[in-house]
Amino acid sequence: MAAIHITPPLESYRIIHPLDDVAETKCSTTGLGPIKMTPAVRLSLTALRGYLVLITLMLVYHVIDLAGWLPHTR
Repeated sequence: MAAIHITPPLESYRIIHPLDDVAETKCSTTGLGPIKMTPAVRLSLTALRGYLVLITLMLVYHVIDLAGWLPHTR
């Protein structure tokens, strides 16, 4: 049995670099108010803020300890 090779028609696509493309119009955010948050979102963002503050304080403590500025009571 002979195999039939069918080649699809060649399509050409023009590739445009994003820097050479026409700039799109951006949405305007003037006049938009604050977004309403659900209690779950507010709780999640508060927990994230607390976590980031805690990690930052731990990092500062570690850097101060490495610098030798803390008196060691051993």
